[in-house]
Amino acid sequence: MKNIRTVGVVGAGTMGSALAQKFAQEGFKVILADREDKFVQKGLNGIKAMLNEGLEKKVFTQDQVDFFLENLHGTDNLSELKFCDIIIEAIFEDFNVKSELFKTLSELVPLDTILATNTSSFSVSELSKSVKNPERFLGLHYFYHAAKNRLVEIIPGENTSKGTLKLAHQFAILSGKDAIYTKDAYGFAVNRFFVPWLNEAVKLLQENVGTIEMIDSVCMRTLGIGMGPFALMNATGVPIALHAERTLEFFGPSYKVAQLLELQVEKKENWNIGDMNIVVDAETEMMIADRMLGCIFFVCSQILEEKVCSAIDLNKGAKIGLKWRKGPVDLMKQFGEVEIIRLVKSYCALDNEKLPVIKSSDWKMDYVTLEKEGNRAIITMNRPEDLNSLNEEVMVLLDEKFTDAENDSSIKTIFITGTGKAFVAGADIKFFVKNMKNHSLEKIVAFTSYGQRVFEKIDKSKKKVVVLMNGMALGGGLELALCADVILSVPKAVMAFPETGIGIYPGLGGTQRTIPRVGKGLAKYLILTGKMLTAKEADEIGLIDAVISIEDLFAIINGEKPVPPSQPKELEGKWKAYSELYSKNNFKQIISGDYSNGFIEKEEVSKLGKTMSYKAPIAMKIAEELVEQARGPQSELEKLTTIFSTSDALLGLTSIGKKVEYRGE
Repeated sequence: MKNIRTVGVVGAGTMGSALAQKFAQEGFKVILADREDKFVQKGLNGIKAMLNEGLEKKVFTQDQVDFFLENLHGTDNLSELKFCDIIIEAIFEDFNVKSELFKTLSELVPLDTILATNTSSFSVSELSKSVKNPERFLGLHYFYHAAKNRLVEIIPGENTSKGTLKLAHQFAILSGKDAIYTKDAYGFAVNRFFVPWLNEAVKLLQENVGTIEMIDSVCMRTLGIGMGPFALMNATGVPIALHAERTLEFFGPSYKVAQLLELQVEKKENWNIGDMNIVVDAETEMMIADRMLGCIFFVCSQILEEKVCSAIDLNKGAKIGLKWRKGPVDLMKQFGEVEIIRLVKSYCALDNEKLPVIKSSDWKMDYVTLEKEGNRAIITMNRPEDLNSLNEEVMVLLDEKFTDAENDSSIKTIFITGTGKAFVAGADIKFFVKNMKNHSLEKIVAFTSYGQRVFEKIDKSKKKVVVLMNGMALGGGLELALCADVILSVPKAVMAFPETGIGIYPGLGGTQRTIPRVGKGLAKYLILTGKMLTAKEADEIGLIDAVISIEDLFAIINGEKPVPPSQPKELEGKWKAYSELYSKNNFKQIISGDYSNGFIEKEEVSKLGKTMSYKAPIAMKIAEELVEQARGPQSELEKLTTIFSTSDALLGLTSIGKKVEYRGE
């Protein structure tokens, strides 16, 4: 499959410049083009200002900024784009101008160069009529601010090929984006419900239901978001909201642009937002909340009925692209079918709209996906907005997908990988905390016991199981990886057992499956210190089998390259010394300084002791005993109730990221 190395961006405005910056940061060679050099220079200067701001805030180093800028080239000559593997159009929203641009690009670039539009208003299929070989044309709709926002909507036109879609998805991953798929319909997925929500806020103001401050305040509380609709319009541009809503009027009367929004744009002013420290009376709060939720649920029910996108992609769009704490499908599940119908019926009555189909079976979200290609099965952890963390629902889905692949006689190799920044970033902490506070420890034991059975099924599989670690693997994520026959990791991945630092111990096999790979000494070192390993370090000690490029990861998944063979690693240098230290001593001896050691400098041992002194003592004791006894993963279940009954566990799990002092109780 074609490799994308050089990216063209046409349009050096806010969106185009942000995209060029992001692609350059991810290591692509980028050509930023516009019709006049003055626009190109303005775009490049904006990128430099953003990078310098990052430098001042220590987000980037000077070497990184220099590298990013080396990857970036500006031009007012479109012919320089002929060497690009993909070109993304990000010019102003004018259908004829975009069409002419794509006609010109079609004459300039090879027939296999992918051409993409970032339009938020026009039909991808209609635009594709301007393109030679429309099979290579699609929509890639990015979100503000594109250098930071991870969301991209992938929109196939009626002629877009499967190969183009696959390449676009790989490009999204390579460029640090989380992709969702939508049909070629006005507003696609996210703007289809988000923009009417903004418009509805203006309608409420227009009808004197509440003030700007009241409406923003209620929306922030209802959705758990940091900015209300009026503040958001001010941030992204009030005219943009008007333009986007106007393209949606096609869908019916409830989508009609609020007159007050048109007047605000005519005045060329932002909304005047006053003191947000206001008290909203209960009746007004309910009126605003019901109306705004009714709008969201009405549009989202239409989206699901029309199959514009899947429930999980709709939810991801809100959580990743809009930074909503809960996505619309999360909210629909929370409220339930009866209440959703009530709210949507009430909303439909305002404009005599037809009630969309509303059924909870449409709200199912595939947090774990399974694809089969030839003799390969690819299981993907698909919850990037929550770093693919494990909860009850995810564990059931993992079990179902793996069992399906395991029972398919045509499958020889099962790959397990993740989406987004993480492979799996451990178990869902909220689940533990909720059940500890509710004194329902039996639910924690049941979840962990079930998780162990799922992991054992993977561990004992007759098929070849290969983990392709695409990002961080913490706690339960690393424990899942250790069930595989082969673990391959991309260079940027990190991995660790952080449990003893948050008051608990690994309970899904971590104290046991680590031993065959690195020995008891290093298993204790990793679990008792919580050391965060880079992929390179994990490879050095044999915790993983090899570090591969992300391009090779795709090639292996696609069957274009074989899985590299596992090779035993010989411990050397500091790793051998750490193994000796932890094999000969327990954690108390190392912390106290009363240890046996002939390989490590005293100062280094002191640092290790200090690190462990901040961990939870009961968790440390149990974890060390489990490693030393090596009685198998089931042994970890014996002390679960004990550890989750401790004050240290509740303190640690409710203080993630904070410094705490454990009492050993």
